[in-house]
This record gives sequence, structure tokens and C-alpha cells, in this order.
Amino acid sequence: MPDLRPITRRQALAAGGTLLAATLAGCSGIPGSVPEEERGTVSDRPAPDVEEEPAAPEDPLEAEVSAAMEKLTLEQKIWQLFVVRPEAVTGVEVQTAAGEATRAALAERPVAGICYFAANLLDADQTRSMLSNTMAYGREVNGLPMFLCVDEEGGTVSRVGGNPGFGVDNVGNMCDVGATGDTAYAQEVAKGIGTYLDYLGFNVDFAPDADIANNPDGTMGLRSFGATADVVAPMVAAQVRGFADAGMLCAAKHFPGIGGALGDSHDTSIYSEKTLDEIRAEELRPFEAAIEEDVPFVMVGHLSMPNVTGDDDPASISSEIVTDLLRNELGYEGIIITDSMGMGAATEAVGVERVAVAAISAGVDIVLMPADLDAAYQGVLDAVTSGELTEERIDESVRRIVRTKLSRLEA
Repeated sequence: MPDLRPITRRQALAAGGTLLAATLAGCSGIPGSVPEEERGTVSDRPAPDVEEEPAAPEDPLEAEVSAAMEKLTLEQKIWQLFVVRPEAVTGVEVQTAAGEATRAALAERPVAGICYFAANLLDADQTRSMLSNTMAYGREVNGLPMFLCVDEEGGTVSRVGGNPGFGVDNVGNMCDVGATGDTAYAQEVAKGIGTYLDYLGFNVDFAPDADIANNPDGTMGLRSFGATADVVAPMVAAQVRGFADAGMLCAAKHFPGIGGALGDSHDTSIYSEKTLDEIRAEELRPFEAAIEEDVPFVMVGHLSMPNVTGDDDPASISSEIVTDLLRNELGYEGIIITDSMGMGAATEAVGVERVAVAAISAGVDIVLMPADLDAAYQGVLDAVTSGELTEERIDESVRRIVRTKLSRLEA
């Protein structure tokens, strides 16, 4: 493999110009200050300069976003609310290449992005070709770059590192990185991961894990940086910086923090009995640290928190968690994405045709890997047609997605 060097992301467009203030005609002269015969009529006298408040310059990026939005049909907007496995788009059993069948499939289902797993990734050349072609085919449909995503935390969650086809070492579990107490090291680990992913053609890594492993019987012990917010928060912030150094978009996960929950959301519902004040003191702090570093994605997990929301709905479909807490209280302005909506914790809560509607109604921007993509898409389209979801609500999320693509991905 050649030397892996991060590619500089496209810079945001420069600020626009200013508008000239208009001048207003008016009267000059004061009666009695000059002889009447010298004053003349109002129309004879020159108008003084009267300044108006200048109009705010239009942000060129927002103008570009608006232009891109205007070209999208309602159906294309709805497809932008999904990131899925390649097989969900193409229908093949295991996709390891992207050719004319992928081009035709993306024309039919122009999703926001694709998430790849170890079975899709054989070696560097194959992966670079597959991702490059996929990006090109996605752009053909609507002019927008695609999110090309992977779960690459290190340790037990690694699709490339340690894969024999790539010659890249697995960086190890994040619990060991956290145990060093060295945030500079954590940043370098993320930069290293981001660098080799960028070389392969990925632009989104669903990492770092911002959960606090404060339950010894939980499942996040190896993936988490530690058992307290004092340990985890600075490590998460450092890794967000490291991924940015490598030109890689990243996602803090799994909001509002599943490290203390019992059970595995892949299989069934998971619960926490903590109150809002309790999670403010601990679980939310790593996410706040990530937001301070301008993390581009926050992934919401499927944790049920009845003492926060008043019901058993998982966080991924809870407006109290997504909108009230993450968007409003923490002030997060980036993309909110769910954890996989094919997990048992999600499908138990709501049927496959309603998972996307429920998540978007709660305030989510992107639905990740629903169990049935076509059913989830149709559910959203039907909800807009019936008035359950407004097109303005769809536009809110799509605008956020388009803005991120145009400002933070390579041209």
C-alpha cells in the first residue's frame, strides 16, 4: 500500500460580498436660514445622504445548499434520510464490487450513503475501486457526494485493521487507550485510523464510542475508554480532533450513553433507570465534549429511559431524547443518525414500515440500516402524503445532510 496521507477536505466557501446602501430623497435647508429667493423648491435642492441598514450578505454555502435542494424531488429527499448496507440497495447477497448493477440500483434508490462491513472488504485495491465507483454513481443521480461509512473503532469493532487483505494492524481496544490517560495518544490513534480509511475511500467512521462503561456486567467494557466521564470525555474529544486531522467525518455514539445498561440492543430492548440529572452528571459529558469539537454526527442508541421520557420507547424514536435533550438542551446542530434500525431493540418497539417515520418524527436526520429499506422509505413517503410528516420537516433534515456533504466532503 502507498504512504497513507490524509486528504485535505474542501474548505467552506468564503463569505459573500456586501450590498450598497440606498440613498433617499429628502428636504434640506431650514426656513429662515437663507433668503427665501435662494432656497428654491424641494426638487431643486440636492438630497442628503441617508444611510439604510445594509442587507446581510448571503452565505455562499447556504446559497449552494438551497440550489442543491431545489433540484431534489420529494422522493429524492426521502432517500437522503437513509444510510444502508450495499446489499439493501443492490439486492445482491454480498457486494464486493460496484459496476453497472450498482449504478442502476442507486438511480432507483439514491440513498445518502452506504455502510460497509468486513464481508464487503477484501483488499485495498478492491475496496478503493468499489468505493470510487459508488461515489461516482451516487453523484450522477443528484450531484451530491455520498457518505461512505464503516464501523472502525479498533479492537473488537474493526473491519479493516487486522483484516489480512489490508496489511493494517488493529489499533486495539479503546479501554486500553483510555487506560493510558494520554489524550495525545488517543488523538494519534484516531488520526491513524482516519488516514488509512481515507486512503481507501471512506469518508465517515462511526467512531468514537462515547459510552461510559460504568456497569461491570454491561457489554461496552472493551469498546469504552473508561468507567467515568472524567476519563471518557477528554478521550472522546481527542479522537474527534484526530479524525478531523485525517479528513474523516466521525460519529460520537451511542447517545445518551449505553455503557451502563444491561442487555445487548442487537437482540432486545435495553434499559436504564437513571434520571435526567444523573445522566447530566456523567453519561452526557462525553457527548458534550464531542459537540464542543464540532463532531459531524451523533449516533443515537436504542436505550429506553423511562425516568427521562416517561415511557419505554428507545432513545432512537424518542423526541424527549433526540429533540429536547440532544438538539435543544445540548445545542447540537450536526447530523443525528440512529444506530442500526434493524436491531432487535428497534424492531421490537415499532414495525419495520414505521421505524423511519418514528425516528424522523422524533427529530432524527438519518435512519441507519432499517431491516426493510423499501418498506421504511414507503412509510415516510406515505406519512408525508397523509400529512403525518410535513415536507418542511423532511427539508429540515435534508438541508442539514446536504450542507454537511457540500461543506465537509471532498469536491
